[in-house]
Amino acid sequence: MEFVVEEGKRVHEECSTLILPALSIGNVGQLAVDLLVSSTAAERVGYLDDLNLLPCVGNDAYGPLPCGDLALPLEVYESSSTAITLAQQRSPVAKGMMIKFAENIAQFAASSGKKDVIVLSTLDFQRLHNLDLSRGPQVYYLSNTESDGRDDHCERLGFGRLGEFDSEGRCWKYLSSVFDKNSKEDLTFPSEDELEDIDYYPSLPFAALFSAFKARGLKVTCLLCYCSEGDNIPDAFLLAEAASKLTGLTPDKFHGEEGGKWRIPYSWKSMYGAPPDMSMF
Repeated sequence: MEFVVEEGKRVHEECSTLILPALSIGNVGQLAVDLLVSSTAAERVGYLDDLNLLPCVGNDAYGPLPCGDLALPLEVYESSSTAITLAQQRSPVAKGMMIKFAENIAQFAASSGKKDVIVLSTLDFQRLHNLDLSRGPQVYYLSNTESDGRDDHCERLGFGRLGEFDSEGRCWKYLSSVFDKNSKEDLTFPSEDELEDIDYYPSLPFAALFSAFKARGLKVTCLLCYCSEGDNIPDAFLLAEAASKLTGLTPDKFHGEEGGKWRIPYSWKSMYGAPPDMSMF
């Protein structure tokens, strides 16, 4: 993985917190990062070139006018006023290459001086067995602060620990060993036919990223929510707000139209296409 700094831009060393998505159901992690980039007025400082990502290209996602800036598969934004770096991933990882990709991006984070990493992702709503409607949408977390995934700060914020995390589970142990250069364990990940219900969570991209950052000695927290495919904008707000709380980012740092509010990314205006022609009714 190569980090290419844009011409005339510089990297701010004080931006020691990295926030990035792990692609999953509804692309909620990516939408949340879009919302954070837009609301903090973060500036694109470069991009990451990795052979394990599928190629893609698009128009600028944030500006109201086409300015000729192309959106690339993995871009790096910085908000010096909030000391946050945001990495936006716009294309999926090639099949079978998630481990290598996670290793590469963890190396980038460590070599660029990041101290804290926040991964935003989603889980399949059909796997949520204990649904408590009285609490409203719930954010779950997984942290490497404690061996059981618990973190006191996340608990105080009202996030629920991902109870399905088991560091001794076969797939979690595989992920730990594959990123640990000193590990002598020769473990293998189950094939698709061998996967069981308990293997669902460690089989997701966020688990590989979590294990890779952990192996690099970085503080990593995964913020997760259950969702289904569809209009996932409310879920994006949920994860973006959770990331803001975790980093201590207050609304007065946002650049909304009236100040102190979220700024909706311009690309969201065409997320679901043009409205129907009402004359047909």
